[in-house]
Amino acid sequence: MHTLTEFVDICKRVYENGYVAAYDGNLSMRIDDDRFIITPSGKCKGEIEEDDLLIIDPEGKLISGTGKVSTESKIHLIIYKHRKDINAVIHCHPVHATAFASIGESINRPVFPEVVLALGKVPLCRYSTPSTDELAESLLPYIEYSWAFLLENHGAVTIGKNLKGAYYRMEKLEHAARTLFIARSMGREKTIPLQKLKELYSIAESVYGIKIDKRNRLDF
Repeated sequence: MHTLTEFVDICKRVYENGYVAAYDGNLSMRIDDDRFIITPSGKCKGEIEEDDLLIIDPEGKLISGTGKVSTESKIHLIIYKHRKDINAVIHCHPVHATAFASIGESINRPVFPEVVLALGKVPLCRYSTPSTDELAESLLPYIEYSWAFLLENHGAVTIGKNLKGAYYRMEKLEHAARTLFIARSMGREKTIPLQKLKELYSIAESVYGIKIDKRNRLDF
């Protein structure tokens, strides 16, 4: 598990890289099945300190800390409930990834080998009003196999076995979205041919140690 110092460092990196503005976004980390560390509502991620962090239970109730629990904690908790292999969740509003979400487009075209392997399909979750149960539930159709999600007209969510893994997926998602944006300004992106995509999957586990869930493959 990351230390609180590392947690705070990643909060600051999220802000410094422009993945959030003002008080937007939230980060969390599983302590055990009954406790989760999460950033408070109404606090800039670039100004987060260890004393600001909260500990909540699986129902989102405050266990320790003095800040207000974000209503978006529901997104984090529904992921922890359905994915026991996941120990960290990051929700941000990165500009280019959110632009895809705002035009109602998922990032599911096989363009970059490293994105195919690290993220797989990035689904678009239907628009739901922030703070509602419906928003968290919009992830359910994809929650068992996805590592990154676009929230329609809202932002993005990435997950990981640890907080650093979740952060790097957010970084990779935004980099891919930005590159696609530039490619489209130049014409249109070229996708990886099906046969080459199958070759990529065939070596993913043996060479890179990455096991691809068949539901997350882009050749289906």
